[in-house]
Formats: sequence, C-alpha cells, structure tokens
Amino acid sequence: MAGALASDSLAAGNSASVSVVKDRPACSAIRRGRIPSTGELLPRIGLGTSRTFDVDPAAENPDELEVVKRFLDWGGSLIDSSPMYKRAEAVVGALSGRLQRDDFFYATKVWTDEGKEAGIAQMTRSEELMGAKHFDLMQVHNLVGLDVHMETLKEWKASGRVRYVGVTEMQDFAKVEELVASDALDFIQIPYSVTDRRVEERVLPACIEHGVGVLVMRPFQAGKLFAATKELELPGWAADFGASSWGQLFLKFILGHDAMTVPIPATSKPHHLDDNMGAGVGPALDGAARGKLIAILEG
Repeated sequence: MAGALASDSLAAGNSASVSVVKDRPACSAIRRGRIPSTGELLPRIGLGTSRTFDVDPAAENPDELEVVKRFLDWGGSLIDSSPMYKRAEAVVGALSGRLQRDDFFYATKVWTDEGKEAGIAQMTRSEELMGAKHFDLMQVHNLVGLDVHMETLKEWKASGRVRYVGVTEMQDFAKVEELVASDALDFIQIPYSVTDRRVEERVLPACIEHGVGVLVMRPFQAGKLFAATKELELPGWAADFGASSWGQLFLKFILGHDAMTVPIPATSKPHHLDDNMGAGVGPALDGAARGKLIAILEG
C-alpha cells in the first residue's frame, strides 16, 4: 500500500538476508521502513518491555537475554521502555551490556508531574540505566506534564541530546490529533489492533498528512486476541502473506495500514520473540486481507 512507509525494504537490499543463529534455524531479516519526518530506515518490528522486563537486573535472566539477542539477530533495533515499567530500563542496560551491544534505537519516556527539573533528572537517570549514549526517541508518557516536558524535549532535540520526540496516550485521542497537527512531534505511541481501531478515523490520517511516525502498543490487546482465536484454525490465505501464526497475522494487519511505523510487542519468551519478528518478513496484509481478518474477529 502507498503511504508513509511506501519505501519498505528488506534489511539488506531487495532480497532476504539470512541470519544464522546458534541452536535454531536460519531466519530472514525483517523489513525496514522509513521514519516519516526524516526518511531514516527503521526495522518494522520493535520490542516492548512493559511487565516482561520487570525482573531483577542483577540476576542471570536467561530468557530475557535470549530475547534481546534474538531480537538483534533478526535485525531488530527499536527497544522501548519507561520509568513506569519499574526495573525494565535497568534490565535493558544490563542485558545490552552483557551482549556488548549498544546499536539499538533507544526509546523511552519521561513520566513525572513534578516539574521540569524532575523530568530532566528522570531522563538523565534513564540514560544511565539503559546504557544509552543518547536517546533516539524520548516520549512524554500518557501526556503527563506535557507542556513542561515538551519544552525540554525541544531543547534537547535542538542540541542533539535526543533525535526524535513524541508522546504516548491510550485514551485522549483528540489531544493526540491536536499534537500531531501542531507539527511538534516525530512519533506518537498508541494502542491499535484488529479489534481496537479507534484511531483509524482521525488520528492515523493526521499522522500521514503531517509526517508523524506511529508506534503501536498492545498489538495483541494484552492477549485478548489470542484468547479469541484459540479454537480457530489459521485461515489458508495467511500463507499468501508469509504468516504462519495468529500473532503474525495480527502484526501484519497493523503493518498493512499506511500510517504504521513499528508495533512493539513485549515478551520475555524467546519463541514468542521469533514468532513476532517473523511478522516482519514478507508482505503486510493488503486491504482485502485486513477486511477478512476483521470479519473473523468481529463476525
């Protein structure tokens, strides 16, 4: 489909590249699309850390370590966290340090209503915890302290301390639309899925018009989509889009919308990570297939 990510490309040229990962089959690298505001290429499946990375950062955490390793092996880049996620930022820093990798697209959030200096202190602490030399994306979490923190983020972006700025929100989509139209944002992060399409009518068209990228939280609606399809057989047409699971269909549905940049499913299970990343290989769902999937879930 045409739109903000029409230049969708494979991670290495126009044919699948192969990543050989010890103890599991070779995999094709995921596709990349362009960030609307700059044209920078970004792998189209990211990694969230809400709840799943709230573990002791000093522990071994073998599953979480394997998740991050495989994420990078697949060609992933954007890892998203927040001070709201308790120990998750520290876990990202600990795991990336053990892997000796810092080539992430680092995204996190500022989340405090205690003023400018508190926000600056929190973001500085996030840099230390995640091991980021700089943040690629800093977001105002749930619009808390929006005006105060946006002033800081504009200053940080101008100085090069952050590269992109954004907001996250789960309910007040009228405000999100207003912010998108203000041309002050590079990204928004919102919930979106096959059965939660509240942002389709106004917010997503505004993002296309104003060149704002979209990160998608809760792409599986906290597992509700899997519960709804537990007893259903995967439709035969899924293979036409390279989808071998319901999870991949759900993610390919999201990627099939012109406004979408990167869904960020969270997991601490390596086999779920592999399944999620597989959704970034091959085509996204076209309009007809998206309609079929909606009919299955809502019919």
